[in-house]
Order: sequence, then structure tokens, then C-alpha cells
Amino acid sequence: MVTVDLGAYGEDFVADPYPYYAELRARGPVHHVRTRLGNDVWLVVGHAEARAALADPRLSKSPATAGFTMLDEQIVGPYLLVVDPPDHTRLRALVAREFTGRRVAALRPRIERITRELIDAMDGPERSADLVAALAFPLPITVIGELLGVPAADRDRFRAWSTEIVAPTGADPERAAVHALAAYLDDLIEDKRRAGPGDDLLSALLRTRAEDGDRLSVAELRAMAYLLLIAGHETTVNLVANGMRALLSHPDQLAALRADPGLLEGAVEEMLRYDGPVETGTARFALEPVELGGTVVPQGAAVLVGIAAGDRDPARFDAPDRFDIRRDTGGHLAFGHGIHYCLGAPLARLEGRIAVRALLERFPSLALDPSAGPLDWLPGLLMRGVRRLPVRW
Repeated sequence: MVTVDLGAYGEDFVADPYPYYAELRARGPVHHVRTRLGNDVWLVVGHAEARAALADPRLSKSPATAGFTMLDEQIVGPYLLVVDPPDHTRLRALVAREFTGRRVAALRPRIERITRELIDAMDGPERSADLVAALAFPLPITVIGELLGVPAADRDRFRAWSTEIVAPTGADPERAAVHALAAYLDDLIEDKRRAGPGDDLLSALLRTRAEDGDRLSVAELRAMAYLLLIAGHETTVNLVANGMRALLSHPDQLAALRADPGLLEGAVEEMLRYDGPVETGTARFALEPVELGGTVVPQGAAVLVGIAAGDRDPARFDAPDRFDIRRDTGGHLAFGHGIHYCLGAPLARLEGRIAVRALLERFPSLALDPSAGPLDWLPGLLMRGVRRLPVRW
């Protein structure tokens, strides 16, 4: 068995992993790899194989099936991304009762107002800004914070915890961030319990019951809030930043979208496909030997599904390295596939479309700032994004 050492690719792999994924994919759709952190996993880089793996019940999301628990699961409790049916079915059904399409659609006026306010603040005499700090971060954290009832004064420290958790700088800082966020959520839930019914999602989850009387326990509520807060903004931060970086790097596509705003929906889908916010899905574990793309993954092995790699597979998308806002992006994997398909996909899409439209309308000459130096990429294989995105107009 040949093991590919991803760490040997160096920093180039972090900045632009796509050529390396293409090289691997040319040799086969599934590979045994060693991550930069020294973990041995099976990495899926083909689109068809990734889609199959995302929906294969033989690939468990529960680390317990492989004999261990994740750090955040140990501290926060079991959440949707680390449980299988029937626990997953039960938890998702309870939150889906409240996190509905109607609730998301009703957020549009508020999202548009928040976006206008942020762009008003961004539009200063310097005619330059860090797009992450000015819009890509504060928009989704404000939206999900208001949706869940997180006080505005707490959002900056929450951002620091969240970023450390999804792109850890070390084991100790990651553990400290998870502990701090878990303690914060315990206090927040207790405050809402004492205050009585509110109109935010967290209050609704406190009250919600299934038809058989089932409801979330305190630990499950904390874990659900943990997942919704992190997943509800980290992905959108990188959708907006990665998407605008791609758009501004392709003047022909930028001009086409400016000339025809009706292309916006397709443009956001191409942003998700071309350089989406999630590089690989969270780990899955083989309950038995599983054949994927002609390769047998042994029982107990960890599997990472390459979302970014699959969405650049030429077997699925013609000229996949070309950014084309008119292409048919149907079947892209940016929000996953199967029972773990992202619950917040409609909200992320809505925020992405509103943000991109507002930026193009307010700043006709918006461009990347070439004087800003190299980009600072998020480490790790989970999230794909930059810490800062300097722009000017």
C-alpha cells in the first residue's frame, strides 16, 4: 500500500491544493494519505466516489465506531455530525421542526439591512478594506447570532473560539476554545431558560417537542447550538470571501455578472463548486471493508471525502479548473450529499447572494488589492479560506 504524505507538498498545497488533487485523481479516485498532522486516512478525490461515500451507511460518522471520540464531542456532547441513525434521524428531525425554509426566507429583509449597514461602514475615504473583517465575517455571525439569540457583544470572542476550532493552531488552543465555548453555551441556555419564551431559534429549541413528546436534552441542546453557531457562520464567511476572490480574479466573469445580474444565482453556485468553503468533509469510519472506486478501505479506517477535489473532477465537470458562472453546476458537493446534507444550505445561499449583489452594486470598481502581500490561508483540511481578503475600489 502506497501512502501519500500530504505534508510533503508544503505550503503550496494549503494555498492551492487543486493541482495536487488532480495529480492524485489521475492515479485513482481513492488514496491512503498522511495528513500534515500525521494522521493516516483514506482520501476520496473523485466526484462519483465522493458522492457515493457521502451516502454510504457503511461509512459511519460516529468516531465511537472506531474506538474513540472527537475532542469537541467529549466536551460539548454528541451533535449531528458525529452520530448515525437512529440518533441522527431523531436529532435532525427535532431541529428541522424549527429551522425551516419559512424561517430562513423571513430573514431576507434583515439580512439585506445588515449587509447595507456593513457596506456603509466599509465605504470609507480610504477606498480599501479587508473584505473578511468588513463583511464576510460580520454578516453571517450577526445573522446566526440573532437567529439563535446570542448577544451582539459576545460575537467577537465567539469568532475567536470558532476559528480556533475549525482551523486549530495547536491541540492546547483548540481544547481551550472548545471548553470556553461549551461553558458559554451552558450559560446562554440557562439564561434563556430563566428568561422564559423568546422568539429566537434557541428558545424555540428549548420548547420544541416531537409528536411523541420527545425533546432535546440539555446536553443535546448545547451540542446543537454549538454546531449551528459554528457551521452557521464559518462556511458562509468562506463562501463570500472565496467567491469574491474567484470573481475578482476573473474579469470576464465579473463583467458578465455586472452586465446581467440575472446570472447571480448561478454565479454563487459556481463559487461553491470552484472554490467552496469546505475542503473535505468531517471524518467517516468504515464499519466493514468498503470498496470505493476499485479500492477497498479496511474496516475501522478513517475516510475523508474530498469536497473540493470532487468538485474539480473532469469526469463530472467540463474544464473544471475554469471559473464559469454560466456552467451547469448541478450535483456539486459543497453542501454535502445524503442524510448529512447541510441543514443551513438555504441560509448560506441567501446570505451569499445578498452579499455579492450588494458589493457589486455599491462598488463598480471593486478589485483585489495587489499591494496587500500574500494571502494567509486557513490551516488544515476542513475549511478552505483566507484570514484576510484586502480589496480596493
